[in-house]
Amino acid sequence: MVLYQQALAIAKDAHKGQVDKAGVDYIQHPLFVASLVEGELAKTVALLHDVVEDSDWTLEDLRMEGLPEEVVQAVGILTKKRNENYEEYILRVKQNPLARQVKLADLKHNSDLSRLANVTDRDRKRVAKYQKAISYLSEE
Repeated sequence: MVLYQQALAIAKDAHKGQVDKAGVDYIQHPLFVASLVEGELAKTVALLHDVVEDSDWTLEDLRMEGLPEEVVQAVGILTKKRNENYEEYILRVKQNPLARQVKLADLKHNSDLSRLANVTDRDRKRVAKYQKAISYLSEE
């Protein structure tokens, strides 16, 4: 689990000082997502899935750390582009088995409204969008 430990160190650095919508230390999210997937590569991608999108880390930084290209590519696929339509993003994710497995776990965790103290209509709409994505990503 050397890759896992390396990814955990990177994720802790990238998400230092960040909190989620519930005010919880953000590193708890990628840790939980990693607990839902199988295999070292998937767990590594799960830990890193928000690093490029939510910090100063780049895909090239991950390559320079010596992470396998398969991991870097999956993280790149999971990084939503700034002007990318959500449906296009999910379609892209579905094409990569590693990214797909991690995104399903990510959506499952992000759909858990019990994590929030006050659930708003916006939260419910977001979860409805996530449930559609889960259905689509679950199709063969």
